Amino acid sequence: MAICTVYTTNSLHSTCFVSTPTNNHLGFCQRQIFFYSSGKKTRKNSNYNEISCSAGEAKTVVIGLAADSGCGKSTFMRRLTSVFGGAAEPPKGGNPDSNTLISDTTTVICLDDYHSLDRTGRKEKGVTALDPRANDFDLMYEQVKALKDGIAVEKPIYNHVSGLLDPPELIKPPKILVIEGLHPMFDPRVRELLDFSIYLDISNEVKFAWKIQRDMAERGHSLESIKASIEARKPDFDAYIDPQKQYADAVIEVLPTQLIPDDNEGKILRVRLVMKEGVKYFSPVYLFDEGSSISWIPCGRKLTCSYPGIKFFYGPESYFSQEVSVLEMDGQFDRLDELIYVESHLSNLSTKFYGEVTQQMLKHADFPGSSNGTGFFQTIVGLKIRDLYEQIVADRKATAPLQATKA
Repeated sequence: MAICTVYTTNSLHSTCFVSTPTNNHLGFCQRQIFFYSSGKKTRKNSNYNEISCSAGEAKTVVIGLAADSGCGKSTFMRRLTSVFGGAAEPPKGGNPDSNTLISDTTTVICLDDYHSLDRTGRKEKGVTALDPRANDFDLMYEQVKALKDGIAVEKPIYNHVSGLLDPPELIKPPKILVIEGLHPMFDPRVRELLDFSIYLDISNEVKFAWKIQRDMAERGHSLESIKASIEARKPDFDAYIDPQKQYADAVIEVLPTQLIPDDNEGKILRVRLVMKEGVKYFSPVYLFDEGSSISWIPCGRKLTCSYPGIKFFYGPESYFSQEVSVLEMDGQFDRLDELIYVESHLSNLSTKFYGEVTQQMLKHADFPGSSNGTGFFQTIVGLKIRDLYEQIVADRKATAPLQATKA
């Protein structure tokens, strides 16, 4: 019989690992489970697997990242996991087509794994992967909640190569769980589990250029097929994906430049970091003077700028009737080592030492977007998430003794 022993209120937040990987979609077997609390035994019928619990661990912190396909989620994930240290790699010894990335601190789950229909099934029903009918939100909610509560799950795998649903893989609760994909904020139950959320909002012009670059160069798709794919997805994107940005704590908008009149090439980008005010454990970054409206052209003796130059903006705005602070960069850097000049004029960066943003950017100079605001703001958001995680853990440790005393 499967038994989990819980001795105090604090151990209800313990990390629980599956010891017999069988059957149920949460990774649980068809057994009964006994819970022990304060020396009193209670019985509960459940489809739980046999699990072992280690006391004293904090709940998993859950981060949500939403964006359309081909909008830079993978690059952002690499920048984020780098901030926490350790390389993010697929589960060792598992399915080589797994979408999961695991590092020392983080586990990144691709929400494509919760497709309820494979590629053939979607085609037969005439729906895209963006359509909620092609996704299992009940399973998504149950498994994200289980991981947040310290319980391992057996998560399905959507195979992007074959377009089929592969057998599930065992996922243990990490310190930080990142769920990235099309729908992390679509279901209100899943949205409620998020400790912080980000939306990558790529304009149609830029999205088209990026998708061509990725799908033609990396996946061998033709220009005609890419155009057809974008047009086919657009109604569902507008209906189901784009509205999620209203719930995000931070939005990174990528737009065509305003520095070159009627620019159609899309090589120079204007990027806006929209930061919601009043989010717990999160203080928006500001330029020079918090709450002011500032335009700044830093090009000159301390920052090398080729045509068309670089322009920053900072100020308060309203976003979906919510108060936000916006930091904007238009243009691109010529020399990343000079970025420290810009970094020195920004506050609330949550860095641990002077020049950490510049160091992270130099470390990943070969990543897409490293010369413009996409890489710059992704790096800043990564540092803010690290700070948020550390605050949450510190807060939980501070309240744990009090909760144990009350219990």
